[in-house]
Amino acid sequence: MSDSLFVPDHIARERANKKAPPPPPEDNGLLAEAYVDANEVVLDPTKIPESAMERLPTPTGWRVLILPYQGKKKTDGGIILTSEFQEKERVATVCGYVLKVGPLAYKDLDKFGDDIEPWCKEGDWVIFGRYAGSRFKIEGGEVRILNDDEIIARISSPDDILHL
Repeated sequence: MSDSLFVPDHIARERANKKAPPPPPEDNGLLAEAYVDANEVVLDPTKIPESAMERLPTPTGWRVLILPYQGKKKTDGGIILTSEFQEKERVATVCGYVLKVGPLAYKDLDKFGDDIEPWCKEGDWVIFGRYAGSRFKIEGGEVRILNDDEIIARISSPDDILHL
């Protein structure tokens, strides 16, 4: 007999046998601990541990290290997005999280003047050109290194802008 008058026996058995989704891999490289939700496995840059931050490349000169926005794995309505769609969104993304800023970023007086504050700092969400910077893979993800003047704008959240 089912667990409710409104749930057929075969559905009640499926629910009882259903296993919880597996957690993210234990050793997924530098960014493993930034994956915080076992149901969606979403990359949250604010959760990157200090030990991983130390192992990330340090941008030299006027460059900025960016973690591109990974996008959602499913829609607000619960539709799971295909891996092909997710990959297109990753390639086309124009926003990211500032992980590190090089020592000379925003200090060029000819380019930025002496009264201007930096366009971004560590911990900011920013928008940049689609093809800007150099992309490269590290353990557990992809990062970009951009020149300081390739930052177009700061935003409060990547969900505030449409992607693709």
